[in-house]
Amino acid sequence: MRTLIMIAAAAENNALGKDNDLLWHLPDDFKRFKKLTSGHKIIMGRKTYESFPKPLPNRTHIIITRDKEYCTEYNECIVVHSLDEAIDLVKNEIAFIIGGGEIYKQGEKKSDKIELTRVHGVFEDADTFFPEIDEDYWMLTTQEFHPVDEKHDLSFTYLTYVKKDDALKNL
Repeated sequence: MRTLIMIAAAAENNALGKDNDLLWHLPDDFKRFKKLTSGHKIIMGRKTYESFPKPLPNRTHIIITRDKEYCTEYNECIVVHSLDEAIDLVKNEIAFIIGGGEIYKQGEKKSDKIELTRVHGVFEDADTFFPEIDEDYWMLTTQEFHPVDEKHDLSFTYLTYVKKDDALKNL
């Protein structure tokens, strides 16, 4: 069975980034992202893909772009032209939607789970945002707070959401 998970780090105002870059540096969140996504397919928009210096190791990258001529030199990358086309490539496995803002908007109702790192801060100058989580549709199942420390200038909380229908079936 396929499991489609949106994974992101978003500020309290849902800010994700600016100029195709993150607004913070959270090493523990990077480690968590790597642990969760390694060995799986990751779905992203072209701009998110191009924000990496090279493909992330041990993951198949599915890049969504409207550009029919777009290609990449890396074998671990597959180029598609819609989110539905990307989802068709992840039957019977776990896959992660990793951004950007427009791909998250399209993926919210198609996803089974959200792994959100809520960064405790507001970033007014952001140009990319995570969609507002619809509490009628999603249920918060776990949360884990991470305080400011010597490696992290901001506190944050790991939040896991599942579709309410799925959560209620398992009660």
